[in-house]
Amino acid sequence: MSLLSPKWGLGRSLLTLGPILLVAPLIALKQHYTLPEPQTAPINTRTGLPQISEARILGFAKHLSEEIGYRTVGTYEHALADAWMVEQAEEAKRQCERVVRESGRRLECEVWRQQGSGTHRFDMMSKRLYKSYQNLTNIIVRLSDGTDEGKTHALLLNSHLDSTLPSPGAADDAVSVGIMLDCIRVLVDTPDWSPAHAVIFLFNHAEESLQDGSHLFSTQHPIAHTVRAVINLEAAGTTGRELLFQATSEEMVEAYSHVPRPFGTIFANDIFNSGVLLSDTDFRQFEEYLDVPGLDIAIVGNSYLYHMRKDLVENIEAGVAQNMGENTLALIKHLTAPGSAIPTLSSNTNAARMHMVYFGLLSHFFMYRFATAKALYGAMLAGALVLTRAQWTGQARGVLAVLGGIGGALMVPNIVALVTVHGLGRGMSWFAGGHFAAIGLYGPAALLGGLASQLLVPATDEKTVYAATLLLQSSAALGIQLLNVGSAAMFFISGLPIFIALLVNDLLLTTRKGEVSLWVYALGQFLPLMTGTLIMVPTVEVFVPLTGRMGAVPADHIVGTLVAVLGAQALPLVIPFAHRFGARALRRVVLVLGALTVVNMGIYARREVFDAMHQKRLFVLHLENATTHEHHLHIANADGAPGFDALVRDITTEFAGLQAAAVPVVMDDYNSDWDSLYPFSAFLSPYKIALPLDPAYVSPWTAPETSFSLKAVNEVTDLVAGTRSFTLQVRHPGLIWTVIAFDAHVLAWNLDDNPPTEYARHHVKEASFYKADMWTMDLVVKLPPGADGEIAFNFIGLQEGAMWPAKKAVKAQGGPAMILFEALDGWLDEKTGGTVDALLLGCVAGTAVV
Repeated sequence: MSLLSPKWGLGRSLLTLGPILLVAPLIALKQHYTLPEPQTAPINTRTGLPQISEARILGFAKHLSEEIGYRTVGTYEHALADAWMVEQAEEAKRQCERVVRESGRRLECEVWRQQGSGTHRFDMMSKRLYKSYQNLTNIIVRLSDGTDEGKTHALLLNSHLDSTLPSPGAADDAVSVGIMLDCIRVLVDTPDWSPAHAVIFLFNHAEESLQDGSHLFSTQHPIAHTVRAVINLEAAGTTGRELLFQATSEEMVEAYSHVPRPFGTIFANDIFNSGVLLSDTDFRQFEEYLDVPGLDIAIVGNSYLYHMRKDLVENIEAGVAQNMGENTLALIKHLTAPGSAIPTLSSNTNAARMHMVYFGLLSHFFMYRFATAKALYGAMLAGALVLTRAQWTGQARGVLAVLGGIGGALMVPNIVALVTVHGLGRGMSWFAGGHFAAIGLYGPAALLGGLASQLLVPATDEKTVYAATLLLQSSAALGIQLLNVGSAAMFFISGLPIFIALLVNDLLLTTRKGEVSLWVYALGQFLPLMTGTLIMVPTVEVFVPLTGRMGAVPADHIVGTLVAVLGAQALPLVIPFAHRFGARALRRVVLVLGALTVVNMGIYARREVFDAMHQKRLFVLHLENATTHEHHLHIANADGAPGFDALVRDITTEFAGLQAAAVPVVMDDYNSDWDSLYPFSAFLSPYKIALPLDPAYVSPWTAPETSFSLKAVNEVTDLVAGTRSFTLQVRHPGLIWTVIAFDAHVLAWNLDDNPPTEYARHHVKEASFYKADMWTMDLVVKLPPGADGEIAFNFIGLQEGAMWPAKKAVKAQGGPAMILFEALDGWLDEKTGGTVDALLLGCVAGTAVV
């Protein structure tokens, strides 16, 4: 036996390999969490040139999110943000003109405040949904060299000024707004910078109301047709490097490779495009209506604060804005320079799917086309077949061992999830601990399952199992890539070092038959463990918070399965290693891991699910029915954690009286009480509580001049054709985000050209500028046999003055809803120790027969 191929016992082998392999995840974690030093000064003192300044970016974000505040579309604050943005754009234009006067540079800055109305279809969560918007605005800045030729082909950068209902939106998306403003400053103040191709900065003002602002620009702005590519800046978190999670052009990926700190993989792209995250961005509108390629980039770390009250500047990690700003600036400079790909990106670039594999590894960004991938992966599989030919005769056992390991790794975490949720009643015990807590619970369980399964498979030698691992990795890489799924690269990245290690073993190291050298594990496992960590950590970082807020889904099973799958890919050589030391050693390891898993479950069962920075999201509506004049409190949550029913009972007793009852309500398309959040409402588990009425209360929503009303005008009924046509007028003074829901067989309307060809349930949502209090919809409906064609409309809207804490400063305007919300919010904070973030909305609803 050679010194190069020691056959030590399990303990000594682990002690030898441990320090070597520990370096791999440490390198990955260092790369993942390292951010640049935040810059305060707008000018680099060393070069004298302008630089991205995180201090300025966060100053803009703080003004928008905390000084102006919650910028929900349709509110007064939304209008304030619009006016502020116009001032910033005009100041940028004045600075640009001063620079041109003083230097004579070929530079022109143009500003538009676009305002318009429109409609669009917005399908999501397998629901057909329509949007109508009135008088919404966008602020657009275009930098060019001032020539017609320089404006012919343009790069579009987009961020949104508005924030969503319960959030001040510092990261989502005020930081991106600040980054775009600072990029304008740096570009304008950089001597000799003159773009060969124009860059358009779109500060759109209605993303959170389902992308109305980007639709308005894409379909109505006079310079929209010049856009050849788009870069969309977003946020679903407050920490870490921004992630390139969607790319639709090989040329744009190549441009992204030039940024100082690229962070993106085809794996993230494939996950997002699969739809499993149930999320979307303005990028969708640019793809659909401008038909241009681009990049979708977002801050994703710590997405516990996504759409929450604590999305504040103080919770944005230092260096986040600097990193995103410098990368964005580099993209702009690259794509507007002479010789860039911008003019070659035709309007039908997106007709075919992008066929490029890309991923970042350490300081390098790798890219290669699918054709190259198929050749590489095919060559690796062919080489693996040749290299493992001596093990072919026993390969059935080897494959069974590896597949059994994968099956066991999947099964045991799901058993742990089942016991934790249904046996111990402690589902989502990992939530407050973050993604590492989820890995801590399900990682040992997955390892236990993988190793325990080896006690059940027929005995086989170590080298055969190693060969089976290599063959399965190689086959998966080629097979998946042949389906044009770029994430096959995961298996190639894991398989290649396993192949090289086995080749080194056979050529250079002396081993007994059926064995491989101990050093093969160090060589073959290092890169998979490093890249697996780079994939697992950000993936779980995103999925843990979002899975915990996806309603009545088996969150523990989803997270446990995810950890097992990604863990198996990060540690592909665990199964052959388990066959190195014999069944006796394996049984001991399984017993230790079994005990650890049981103890782990007990420890996690004692953990609190939520804390002050990992809060439970509670949805609360105070609903006044303008038809029946009843008041109800509606409470729902979007997670499967224990304790919700008890909390609802306590709220009911405290705020509705001892005799009141919280009634569970079915959530479906006919539950119009939650239509303001439709179709996200499908995630919710609601209760309905009747509230006592104050005899002195006079409703402002029933007086003729202030009522929420629907009526038909321009009505024509054609009994011969069996149709009724009319324009529906919806008046909603003081209300925003109105929704109508109705049943009808629509033959034609002004929403699109292809309504459902049958009698169906329809939902139409509205979003408009502040004080825009009416919208219309043209309808032609089929008359039911023997009926007069009257339609019952369910309607609902949010009180502009009754959103807590957004309207805390003017709470008197919110009436009884705000009185209740102030008391309820304080009670919740004291009762739960700050572990609940409640969305508190005052609503007005009813039914109108038109």
